[in-house]
Amino acid sequence: MTGRPALRSPGRPGVNEHREVRRQFWLRIAEGLSSEEAAAACGVSQPVGGRWFRQGGGMPPLSLAPLSGRYLSFAEREEIALLKAQDKGVREISRAVGRDASTISRELRRNAATRGGRIDYRAVNAQWHAERRGRRPKVAKLAVNERLRDYVQERLAGAITDGEGRPIPGPNVPWKGRRHGRRADRRWGTAWSPEQISRRLRRDFPDDESMRISHEAIYQALYVQGRGALRRELTACLRTGRALRAPRARTRRRGKHFVSPEVMISQRPPEVADRAIPGHWEGDLIIGLEKSAIGTLVERTTRFTMLLHLPRMEGHGQQPVVKNGPPLAGHGAEAVRDAIAEQILTLPEQLRRSLTWDQGAEMAQHVQLRLDTGLDVYFCDPHSPWQRGTNENTNGLLRQYFPKGTDLSRHTVSDLNAIAAALNGRPRKMLEWKTPAEAF
Repeated sequence: MTGRPALRSPGRPGVNEHREVRRQFWLRIAEGLSSEEAAAACGVSQPVGGRWFRQGGGMPPLSLAPLSGRYLSFAEREEIALLKAQDKGVREISRAVGRDASTISRELRRNAATRGGRIDYRAVNAQWHAERRGRRPKVAKLAVNERLRDYVQERLAGAITDGEGRPIPGPNVPWKGRRHGRRADRRWGTAWSPEQISRRLRRDFPDDESMRISHEAIYQALYVQGRGALRRELTACLRTGRALRAPRARTRRRGKHFVSPEVMISQRPPEVADRAIPGHWEGDLIIGLEKSAIGTLVERTTRFTMLLHLPRMEGHGQQPVVKNGPPLAGHGAEAVRDAIAEQILTLPEQLRRSLTWDQGAEMAQHVQLRLDTGLDVYFCDPHSPWQRGTNENTNGLLRQYFPKGTDLSRHTVSDLNAIAAALNGRPRKMLEWKTPAEAF
C-alpha cells in the first residue's frame, strides 16, 4: 500500500475539559460558590464540578491568571474553525481574527483533528491539542526528596510515645476520605502544622538547602491528587482534619441566609452601645446534655436577666431523627420565638426596644418576632461573641447552676424563675453594688 501513512490521534478530548473552562470554574470557587454552582456557571455538569473539586482537594491545580495574548484563545479557535468550514484562505482568516498568517497556518497544521486519518480543524480538538502540548509537568519536591518527605511525614503523623519512648497508638480511627465527625475520636499523631514544619527545617538543617519546603507546598502535596508525594489520609493529622481545603471566600459566606445587612449589629442605634437607655437586650442559648437548652435574655443597662423555658417536644429520643424534620430538642426557631415573645411582652413597651443575638439558626423567625413584640432584632458578626459580652458574662454566671454536660430539660419554669431571681438579687460592682432588680 502506497501513499501517506494514516495520522494517529492521541485520543478523544474530554467534553468541556479545556483549560479556560477549568479556570473559570476555579475562579467561581474562589468567589465562594459551591462546586455545583460553579459547574452550572461554567456550563458543565454538577458531577464534573464535584470531581474537579475533589481532585484538586479544594485547591486550584492551575494558574487563575488570564492567558497571555501571545497564545490563541478558545474563542479565537472557534472563529478560525467557522471560517475554515467556509473554505476561507489562511490570509483571509488571519485578517478576520487579527493574527499573523503564519500563526493561522501553524495552528491549522499542528492542532487539527486527525481521527480517522483525515485532517479536520475543530475548536475543541485544537484547544485540547494545544494544552496537551503546552503542559510542563513539574515533579513535586517531596516526591523526589525522600529524606525531606520522611521528615515531613514524621512531623505530621509521627507516633505519640510515652516517657520511655514506647509508642501509644491512641484510638483506631479508619480514614474514610471525609472530615472527622463531631465529637468523634481522631487519629493521634505529632500533628505539627505545615507552617511549623517549614519553619523548623531552617533550624534543624541550617546549611542544607535541599531541606527546604514552603508550607503551601506541603498543603498541595496533601490535598491535590496525583502529586505523588504525601498520602491523602495524612490530612486527618492536620488541626482542622479537613479532607478537602475550604476556599477562603466560602468561609466568609457562612452567615445564615436569614441575616441581611440591615439587621447586622453595625446598623444598631448608637444609644445601645452607650447603655444610657434601658430596654436593649442581649440573648443566647446555653446548651446541655443531649441538645437540651435554656434561653437567656440580659438587659444591657441593668444586667437584669430572664430565662426562657425550652422543653423538649413530644417524641424526642423515641423516634429516629428526620433530616429537615421538626427540631424535637425544643430550641427550634418557632419555640425560641414564642418563648422570647412570652417573656418580653410581660414588660412595658419602653423596656423592649432591641435584642442582639448571634447568628444561630434558632433566630430564623426574627421577622415574626419583631411583628409580634415590636422588638428590633440585630445580629452579631460571625465568631464575635464579645459583641454581646454582657450576655456571655451572664451565661458564665449561670453555669454555676446549669453546668456543662448536664440535662437542662429537667428544670421547670419555676426553677428557672427562681435562678433568675437569685441572679437579679446579687449586688453588682458596675451598678455601684445595687442589684439588677433594683436598677431595673
